[in-house]
Amino acid sequence: MDFRLSKEQMDIIKAAREFALGEFVDRALEFDREEKFDLSIWKKACELGFIGVFIDEKYGGAGYGFFEHCLISEEFWAVEPGIGQSLTSTTFGSELILMYGTEEQKQMILPKLVSGEAIIGTAITEPDAGSDTASASTLAKRDGDMWVINGSKMFITNGTLATWVVVYCMTDPENSSRHRRHSFIIVPTDTPGYEANKLTGKLGIRASDTAEIHLKDVRVPLKNLVGKQGNGFYQLMEFFNRTRLHVCAQGVGVARAALEEAIRYAKGRVQFGSPLSSFQVTQHKIAEMATMIRAARNLYWEAAWKVDQGEIDHALIAMAKWFAGQTAVRCVDEALQIHGGYGYFDEYRIQRLYRDAKIVEIYEGTKEIEKNIIAKALLK
Repeated sequence: MDFRLSKEQMDIIKAAREFALGEFVDRALEFDREEKFDLSIWKKACELGFIGVFIDEKYGGAGYGFFEHCLISEEFWAVEPGIGQSLTSTTFGSELILMYGTEEQKQMILPKLVSGEAIIGTAITEPDAGSDTASASTLAKRDGDMWVINGSKMFITNGTLATWVVVYCMTDPENSSRHRRHSFIIVPTDTPGYEANKLTGKLGIRASDTAEIHLKDVRVPLKNLVGKQGNGFYQLMEFFNRTRLHVCAQGVGVARAALEEAIRYAKGRVQFGSPLSSFQVTQHKIAEMATMIRAARNLYWEAAWKVDQGEIDHALIAMAKWFAGQTAVRCVDEALQIHGGYGYFDEYRIQRLYRDAKIVEIYEGTKEIEKNIIAKALLK
């Protein structure tokens, strides 16, 4: 594997960094405190081609790989995780349409995501079904040429903003295999019976929209089924193989931000007559943070590169996801420790980063689930 990025990839990183510095910094604290996001920033990101770069050119995308999508996400999160999540998650679910959707579904949805006309979400988690996705109970029944959907979903990104939500439903409840009971169905959010309530009070990434969704007798056409009926669980696993890499990039990005803040503060803060950066204990913290960041990036770069080559390495993806999450949490913890009491207040960016980082160990597969995947691959 050639670890050198192409000039085009370097240009993408540079452009993403410049956009984030220009658009995120001045409003980051406002969005965090008020738990909101200005969609005009998303519109600009779409105009400049940062959204959905992995979507094929025939649908308006840039036609890059998932690797380039991750590069953009890392830069956005290195500047401001909450806004970065709000932007790059606007295509969350398009991966399912790309992999399994009909041509009609692709033409209907994908161009609008890239152009800034629409946002998509994916509804998987339920109040009583988190990591155990095979236990999801939202039910979709056939009624003539329609699906009738009833159930509730929890912690759904873009739940109140999306034009469409791809809902993980039980369509074959009597199947003897619990992994053959579910399917994905596209639900336009203006369909009667769809209700999304914004969730507030999140620990971190507070700018990002998160909702609880209720579906009561929601009726959509049978043609809104994504892929083959009963294959939803296996489609979900393949979906996670892409989206978990996106989360790896987020983890590396927030860890980078923490390292930058730690270095800046350590150089300027004087204690016992010397800058903090002169003390060996501080130097060791910074050395460890930088090493973990490099290792986490190398893991996810290799995994993402393989995905774009058509090679899915489940264990490697799980390793990258687990280690990126640990790196994010460890680095922001050490960076806040370097800040001392000042870091405990939201006037300092590190406080916000500290809160933002934890989610990387939770969503798209908890660190415990990732370790299960790694161990299973090694021990089978």
